[in-house]
Amino acid sequence: MKLKEAAMIRAEGRPRDGGGISFTKLQGNGNDFILIDEEDRVVVADSLKPSFAVQCCHRNFGIGGDGVLFLSPSHHADLRMRLFQPDGSEAEMCGNGIRCLAKYAWDSGMVGESFEVETLAGIISLKVREIGGDFWARVEMGLPCFDRKGIPAIGEGEFLMEPLEGFEVSAVNTGVPHAVIFTDDLLNLSIEDLAPHIRHSSLFPEGANVNFVRIGDTFQVRTFERGVEGETLSCGTGSVACAAVARRMGMVGDEVFVETRGGPLLITFEGDRACMDGPAATVYSGILSGEFHWDISQVI
Repeated sequence: MKLKEAAMIRAEGRPRDGGGISFTKLQGNGNDFILIDEEDRVVVADSLKPSFAVQCCHRNFGIGGDGVLFLSPSHHADLRMRLFQPDGSEAEMCGNGIRCLAKYAWDSGMVGESFEVETLAGIISLKVREIGGDFWARVEMGLPCFDRKGIPAIGEGEFLMEPLEGFEVSAVNTGVPHAVIFTDDLLNLSIEDLAPHIRHSSLFPEGANVNFVRIGDTFQVRTFERGVEGETLSCGTGSVACAAVARRMGMVGDEVFVETRGGPLLITFEGDRACMDGPAATVYSGILSGEFHWDISQVI
């Protein structure tokens, strides 16, 4: 094959205007996101958002991230958030992601200390502040849903300590569906091998994130995320799910300090409503180069 022919093959499927898109990279406890600001105009057409996320999130051929956040105006709240994951799917909600969006909006002067964000999981209220120079956001996570129809999960009633794939599994929806498993040995678990069987179980029609929890001197959580299809350093909705299940079973009280691999989160309950406090930080901002093409379509 001639060099010119090879170049033509690589050009197939390329976007005509791949460069010139501004982005900001942020992270919340190591859960990292690429944010595209569409407050003033649509930057990436809706039909292209899934494939754009697949390519941008690739850690070798793109920017690298656990998802792409699109910030846009809302008719129902102060802002709107959409999250597209590395596999191109759109998530209803993301606890760490919404804190990153809040950090960007706060820095940009779009919001005050209290505001609301529209998500596919509903309107989310936030309060932001700085502690010791670090940005923190308090996110009202709403009522964890234990009913199978709302998770969703096959069957009737609640999904608590059910046998599945050799584990006792509980499930709850905290914006997205989560499976929760309590274990005494969190360090040596091969999550990448074990979690996919539960994540893809026929009991979860829309799939589920899978959380492994150790309750001891500290409340430790590791999460395998649907859409990322791997373990992330932290999952906000997952940490809320673990605390909610543990509280439901009488293992913890109304305040749970969670240690994820990427850092701390504070989960509190007011009645049955959950709140999450956690940090977020800007990593860098940039502009996609004109050389950024759809080359990764050749390797996925």
